[in-house]
Amino acid sequence: MTDHHTYGTSTHTADELARLVSDRLGLVFTERDSDYRGIYHLASSPNGRIEIQPNPVPGDGEDDLYAPEHSSAQVLLLTTTPTPDPALHARLGSLEGLIHLNHETV
Repeated sequence: MTDHHTYGTSTHTADELARLVSDRLGLVFTERDSDYRGIYHLASSPNGRIEIQPNPVPGDGEDDLYAPEHSSAQVLLLTTTPTPDPALHARLGSLEGLIHLNHETV
């Protein structure tokens, strides 16, 4: 089983959110560049991974949204853990301006 959560914010930039989450969780984010996703931040741990990225992804013309169903969120935070982690989500939920958008277990 894998547990996925999506959070969004229009309060913070991706860089700001990476710093806030790093301070809150003690994780180290590395910046990555992807043709598909643009520039995003990744932190991995034995308990899973957290990715922070802008929702608008640069394209050949207008920016496309990575998650068009959450068009009001300018920045997304994606978590992937092997099992549900209520403590992680409680800590993320306490960040001002970060809103839980979606949850999926596969």
